[in-house]
Amino acid sequence: MDDQAAASQDDAPVTSREQDAVRILLLIDGASDAPTGADLADPGLKDAVGVVRTQVRLQKLDFWLRNPDYLADELLTDYESSREPGLLRWAGRILDSEEPEVRRYPMLRHHFGAYEPLDDALAVLRSAGLVVRRRRGTVNRVRQHDYYLLSAGRRVVQDVVSAAPEFTYYVDRVALVIALADGLGGSDLKARQYLQREYAETARGTRIGSVSTQARQRLGRLRAEAGMNSVGAGES
Repeated sequence: MDDQAAASQDDAPVTSREQDAVRILLLIDGASDAPTGADLADPGLKDAVGVVRTQVRLQKLDFWLRNPDYLADELLTDYESSREPGLLRWAGRILDSEEPEVRRYPMLRHHFGAYEPLDDALAVLRSAGLVVRRRRGTVNRVRQHDYYLLSAGRRVVQDVVSAAPEFTYYVDRVALVIALADGLGGSDLKARQYLQREYAETARGTRIGSVSTQARQRLGRLRAEAGMNSVGAGES
């Protein structure tokens, strides 16, 4: 890595443990499926109200939540396929603002794609009785991690959003992320994110760079094709 790249890595914004805990709680709440009867048969999960299955899925959803530029670019990809105007409007809301700069928290590129340790954030949620993690597999080989939202966790989500309306941003973006994921599992999400050249070509152990410039250029091109301009284009 050259000096300029190293400097950009050092300057990358980071989140606090508390910020991560709130964001992950809102993500688990918005992304969770209903627990099954088998889940609820576990004495420690009788109070579970939702579950996100696999760490891979949680990490990949969190990548789009932490990187609005990539989220907007993927919305444009879906727009090119469907020509659904709402996708173009949502991408415009993100890219016409400073959101890709002020809300972006880069993630490291590891062997299996974007990854940031969640242990500290999850420790906060677990110690407060909001989330339970279950490891699936054998003693010698953990097959997957599942993340269960407890009823207390859902109440905290409601209280947090009510007391601090600024967190509505994450609620709205989680909804966009889940709509974009559209039932895809962790491996499918990983495969989709690897289709992004900048993501795939990032060296392992370094932070995945921004695509805001390319995404804004793409937005401008698609708006021109649609006969739109940026004035009012972000309105619903």
